[in-house]
Amino acid sequence: MTKARAVPIPSNSVLAPLYAGADLLDAYAIQLPAGASNDLEVLARAALEKQAWWIRALTGARDVVMATVGVKSSRAVGLAAAARGPVIGFFPVLSKSATELVLGEDDRHLDFRVSLQLHTDAAHGRELVAGTVVHCHNRLGRTYLATIAPFHRVIMRASLERAVRTMKIQVDVA
Repeated sequence: MTKARAVPIPSNSVLAPLYAGADLLDAYAIQLPAGASNDLEVLARAALEKQAWWIRALTGARDVVMATVGVKSSRAVGLAAAARGPVIGFFPVLSKSATELVLGEDDRHLDFRVSLQLHTDAAHGRELVAGTVVHCHNRLGRTYLATIAPFHRVIMRASLERAVRTMKIQVDVA
């Protein structure tokens, strides 16, 4: 099975101006199978929609705990975003170009962005790269981030691996 791996944060991302002073800054990449889509929206949906049961459970627990301090639930974020425009999973789509898709949300405790890009590299072929940038606004944001950061890293890798499994199935069926 193809595994996602940590990579340097992409310097060519539209999010690069947000890197300075970030409270969380990371990126992961995974090799795409031959014949996988080049459409970043298709790849993002494969990675971020219909999450594994354990990711849904963690998100549900996050929503219950954070509701006690007045932070929006993932469902509330998704519903509010859907009223404004497209969403992938519960993440609002902030921008889309031929080379990059940016998802994210601003809240009272932190601002969160995820960038998805396709890269071609001699050693790894065609890859999907997911970069995350988080800026905390207060103690609540810093505490929240310190708590979820280890889960975030596992979830990002698992989500990229899910996208590759989905793409392999689609390629095999076609």
